Amino acid sequence: LVDFTMDTLPVRQSSAVSIGRIKPELYKQKSVDSEEGAKEPVETCGKLSFALSYDYEEQALVVRILKALDLPAKDFTGTSDPYVKIYLLPERKKKFQTRVHRKTLNPMFDETFRFPVEYSELCNRKLHFSVYDFDRFTSHDMIGEVVVDNLFELSDLSREAVVWKDILAATTESVDLGEIMYSLCYLPTAGRMTLTVIKCRNLKAMDITGYSDPYVKVSLICDGRRLKKRKTTTKKNTLNPVYNEAIIFDIPPENVEQVSLSIIVMDYDRVGHNEVIGVCRAGPDAEGLGRDHWNEMLAYPRKPITHWHALCEWPGRASSFESQGSCPSPKPPQTP
Repeated sequence: LVDFTMDTLPVRQSSAVSIGRIKPELYKQKSVDSEEGAKEPVETCGKLSFALSYDYEEQALVVRILKALDLPAKDFTGTSDPYVKIYLLPERKKKFQTRVHRKTLNPMFDETFRFPVEYSELCNRKLHFSVYDFDRFTSHDMIGEVVVDNLFELSDLSREAVVWKDILAATTESVDLGEIMYSLCYLPTAGRMTLTVIKCRNLKAMDITGYSDPYVKVSLICDGRRLKKRKTTTKKNTLNPVYNEAIIFDIPPENVEQVSLSIIVMDYDRVGHNEVIGVCRAGPDAEGLGRDHWNEMLAYPRKPITHWHALCEWPGRASSFESQGSCPSPKPPQTP
């Protein structure tokens, strides 16, 4: 068996890497805590009107869905059968749903829903409307969504405030799983890579308390096989954990192009199974920022390169990293 730490992982001759080929000017540094650049314009598909107020006696956010205008036709008859689902994020277990309105692109809902929540908590919550087209025979088509990030955008909610918002086109409900900040630093002479898990923000709440007990699991992957794994400490009852913990892997320069990193944020559960909150990947075969971050690390050796990464949904066991690959492992991977 071959151990990665012994600097003797077999190399595929056709893919030997030359770090000198990477052009540092392609990987200009950005301010880490700043937001990413301007986003692509999103297609709109009608408007949604609703009213918000707060019931101080019952300690509940009162949401009255009034109507929608100019929805797109989803049926071959040139109409739709719309209804709306409502969540008060980050809680997804409690949701409300309007009645279905048949054959209309301008439905009048006028339905009221109450979310129990303390007034002081409203600044940490987001209101999420998902507009659907009902289909009796197949899965319902999603038309679009409206997300209210700031519930106090128009008023202090002491009296009812009516809001009109554009419905943004979407085919699946966007689940905000949160973000992770980590740095990558590679020392070619030592063949050592350091990943420092710095912190996470706005993680998805997994516990009934509205919080999670997050830790981060990092795996070194070669051809779909997990060679090494490390994990951070667990932070209790938080959606914004701070770690500042370094994880070190020995990777000879000739093997840098063959490996990648799987970064998984987990929720620790003392009784049941630990659950995946979200994942991201870094490496030459990763997508988008995961690949750019890796290349930037190689372009600036010995310098820690830091970025925020959005967490994605766990792809499921079918594409887990336990599958057999061509790179031998020092010992069978342990269970999480």
